[in-house]
Amino acid sequence: MPESVELPQGALELLILKAISLGPLHGYGILLRIQQLSRDRLAILQGSFYPAIYRLETRGWISGEWGESENKRRARFYRLTAEGRRQLKTESERWDDMAWVVANILKAQPGEL
Repeated sequence: MPESVELPQGALELLILKAISLGPLHGYGILLRIQQLSRDRLAILQGSFYPAIYRLETRGWISGEWGESENKRRARFYRLTAEGRRQLKTESERWDDMAWVVANILKAQPGEL
C-alpha cells in the first residue's frame, strides 16, 4: 500500500469544498469521502478538520443544518453555497496552475535554460 502523503497548507479547505460538492455530508462523512477519493493516501486529523469546517461556514462557503445520520445519530450536514461553488472553482484553477508550474520546474533538465 502506498505511503500516506502530507497535505500542503491551505489544501484542506479545498478538499472539503470538493467533497461537499459531490453531495451533502456530515463531518465524519466528509472525512471518509476525502479518504476514499485519495485512495487512503490522506489521513486528516480531526483537530485540523473541524476548525476548517468552521472557517468555511463562517466565510459563507458552506452551510450546515441538523439532520439524522445513517446510524440514527443527530449530525450536522453541510452543503456548498453559491459562493462556495465559486470559491471551489477559483481555488481549483489556482491549484491546477500551481501544480503545472511546479511539475514543469521539476522536469527541468541540465542545459534547458
